[in-house]
Amino acid sequence: MMFSRSLVVLGLTACGVVAGCNKQPFNPADGAPKTAAPVEAGDMSLVQVAKPELFPLVAASLINTPRQLNVTGVVSPDISREVPVISLASGRVIDIKTRLGDQVKKGQLLLRVQSNDVTGAFNAYLKAVNDEQLANKAYLRAKDLYEHGAIPLSSLEQAEDSEKDARADLDAADQQLATLGIDKHHPSSIVNVYAPISGVVVAQSVTNAAAVGVTYSGSSNAFTVADLSHVWVMCDVYANDLPNIALGQEVRIMVDGYANQPLTGRISEIDPTLDPSIRTAKVRIEVANPGFLRLGLFVNATFTAKTSEPHPVVPTSAILHLHDRDWVFVPASDNRFRRVAVQLGTVLPGNRQEITSGIQGSQQVVSNVLQLEATLEAQ
Repeated sequence: MMFSRSLVVLGLTACGVVAGCNKQPFNPADGAPKTAAPVEAGDMSLVQVAKPELFPLVAASLINTPRQLNVTGVVSPDISREVPVISLASGRVIDIKTRLGDQVKKGQLLLRVQSNDVTGAFNAYLKAVNDEQLANKAYLRAKDLYEHGAIPLSSLEQAEDSEKDARADLDAADQQLATLGIDKHHPSSIVNVYAPISGVVVAQSVTNAAAVGVTYSGSSNAFTVADLSHVWVMCDVYANDLPNIALGQEVRIMVDGYANQPLTGRISEIDPTLDPSIRTAKVRIEVANPGFLRLGLFVNATFTAKTSEPHPVVPTSAILHLHDRDWVFVPASDNRFRRVAVQLGTVLPGNRQEITSGIQGSQQVVSNVLQLEATLEAQ
């Protein structure tokens, strides 16, 4: 009986093996979507026209011009034109007339401070007045007695010395009131603080009801006013470019959004030390502010080197200004033109434009990009 069961199990096993041999192998890709074939995108810099002969080409000419170095700079205040607004009286701010970023005029009221220093200074002034009056009377009396032979010369000299000391104390007390801005004829516990120069408030360290002055806040500086009629442009220049610049050298400053208003500055300092991480030196450029240079603004600074190098020159009509960049179109195959980004240099007489990078000398370009652009828009 056991032998018969074994034959049955063995037969079932054999059937399973045969069935497994006849089954197709499992393919994990069965039923899965086919792999997407890559589609090559067209070159967006290429444009095609039906009649390329309608767009005449012109070959760029070469001209030797001084090598130019373009760097990015940041507008910073001229620290020699920054003046702190100081409250010599310590106390509590009761009124602020300006705030950070405001334009102020010289002599404009900026804040008012309630201070006990005024009471002490005025009290010292009144005592000095009384002492000086008493010392003056004693001196006049001693002078009269000396003239009548009633006292010796030494007594007169002592009275005169006391009167001079009292006068010095009175002058010092009077000057203290003037320093605090207090009218001795109309004293008040309120001290007005005025702008020392015209400019922009670039720093503020006080608020309403805050303490001000050295006694309570540890600093007498309430505001900082900067004259922004002249500013600094701080640039980083690599070490290998430093031999091409010098103190007093003119620098062209360009600001995005004001391309038609280039500025001219001068190098006023070249840092004698290098940043050890990026191997650059800070270069400071002084430039007059026409009004649109704001602190922290990024600008483009162009240094003109001492040496010259050849640069291609094309007609100004060959330059396309698009998306804050400059382009030219060069011929390609199959009735097409390729748009190439370029860096512009100096505009030359005769409606010619120097190109510092982007194309090579004698490279052919479309002479009139406006005509090409109009044709492309019509297509």
